[in-house]
Amino acid sequence: MTATDRSRNRELVDFVVLPVFFLTVALLGGLRVGAENRAFIFVAPPLVTLLLAVLLVLLLVRGRLIRFQQLVGTEFPPLTNVAHIWMLLTLFFASAQAFNSVLPEGGLLHWLFSFFFLWTLWNNQFSSFDARRLLRSLAILFGTAFVLKHMLLASLYSTEGGWLKRVAGTLLQGVSLGTLDAPTFAPATGYISFFTLTLYVAGLTLLAFAGKDETDGLGHPLVDEYLKLPASHRLAVREAILDDQPQSVATVERLPARPDE
Repeated sequence: MTATDRSRNRELVDFVVLPVFFLTVALLGGLRVGAENRAFIFVAPPLVTLLLAVLLVLLLVRGRLIRFQQLVGTEFPPLTNVAHIWMLLTLFFASAQAFNSVLPEGGLLHWLFSFFFLWTLWNNQFSSFDARRLLRSLAILFGTAFVLKHMLLASLYSTEGGWLKRVAGTLLQGVSLGTLDAPTFAPATGYISFFTLTLYVAGLTLLAFAGKDETDGLGHPLVDEYLKLPASHRLAVREAILDDQPQSVATVERLPARPDE
């Protein structure tokens, strides 16, 4: 594959594929199907999902899935900058809607799920991530939330009396479950959410790997760790290397010559 083909593929992904993926996620993330009349219901993203989206985007930057220096800059044409900014905006709103897709719509469980996401994303801000590890972490995070909401809680809220509802009724007999009340939706809502999350993770995967240069795979792990350091720490590392170089040369010069030289 020539450099021209790689450039065209990168432009296709950045300008067409990723915005379409993320816009679709932003549309479907708030879509629900009514349990009674099977009507489409659009649920606006709660304010907490915007906060979660901000934390997630910051995490994507730390994990180097988003590299602003490769997307926006004075060296790029204006239309390229606008297209990349549009792609980043669609990523932000898709992130908010991905959380909206797996958050319970109300009640105590809504805030428990929100706290779970906030706690996880906040702690991850101080962890070291590479692109692959971050993608695995996000896939597990959304997968766990999907199973809890659309499989376990859907059975609990089911009007037909799912197995979890019968178990909860037996264990909590005489205890009010009013704080756990939430709207009930048709099973099709779970399928929509599954497709939405799959599309979102696929978009993040394309964002991380589709546009990487061939030289990225040749980088030394020490170089990757160096690039993760703050600017002040990088400067200290460079100064330490430069200060150490003359000493090394002087040491070599002071070594005694071999007898055969």
